[in-house]
Amino acid sequence: MQLDVAHPYVLGAGEGETIVDEPDRTLRLLADRPELTVTWFRYGPGQEGPDPHIHRRHTDAFYVLEGELEFGLGPEVTKIVGGAGTLAAAPAGVVHTFRNSSDGTAVFLNIHAPSMGFGDMLRARRDGRDEDAERFDQFEPPPDGGRPLEDAVVRLAGEGDSLALGASGVLFKAEGGDGDGTFSLTEVTLEASYPGPVPHRHRTHVDSFFILDGTVTLRLGDREVEAGPGSYGLVPSGSVHTFANRTEEPVRALNLMTPGGFEQYLKEMAAALPPGSPPDPALMAEVAARYDFEPA
Repeated sequence: MQLDVAHPYVLGAGEGETIVDEPDRTLRLLADRPELTVTWFRYGPGQEGPDPHIHRRHTDAFYVLEGELEFGLGPEVTKIVGGAGTLAAAPAGVVHTFRNSSDGTAVFLNIHAPSMGFGDMLRARRDGRDEDAERFDQFEPPPDGGRPLEDAVVRLAGEGDSLALGASGVLFKAEGGDGDGTFSLTEVTLEASYPGPVPHRHRTHVDSFFILDGTVTLRLGDREVEAGPGSYGLVPSGSVHTFANRTEEPVRALNLMTPGGFEQYLKEMAAALPPGSPPDPALMAEVAARYDFEPA
């Protein structure tokens, strides 16, 4: 299948556009729009990523779902190992690479924001069109080593600013102020029977969700989809959507938005809610109106 990214959609676990599916590695495209490309990777023990490189016009980021990855970042290609829950991002000009140096399988998401043709490059390599693949925004490390290691963003499991929203909560893994601000990534825990925000649209942001645990109800326009673990949902800018937890157990999901910055709405929302109070959809809409949030 090739993704239809012009409309909102939800992919179930194991779905997506397959680029590689071999015993030691699998790669599927989950999203491929100008604003971002999201890929799902499975790397067996010892699988190597690309040689150290830079991108000149976009950020390359990773979120580890299972196992662990070894990253090489900065002028000295400094080794950093992160397990499940780790976010590592290399903004434009930061040297980076990755591999699975462990004895177990690593499963992770890879985010290119903006895309700069990453999805087309993967398809070209899959289909043997090497000349097309060479047009991608990827270059050898510069003689000066590129931007410093400190310009990379690394947050291991549990690291990042956290907020409580009633009995729900968020952990910010990447914010608009990190790197070049091309995306934000938030770990979200939704309490049982969480009603979610009012139906709304974003005029400039692309909103997407990857479900970690439990089942999230995603409303996309006039239809609802029950999205379980491993599901991915994408909402292009201008599309009406919302989400909720209609189960009796907490659920966990990743919320990925491009560009970054909308996460500041959640910080204002937390400041506006009295401690321990349930979410107030009307108040959420009032605060969000100061950001790219338009009730539908």
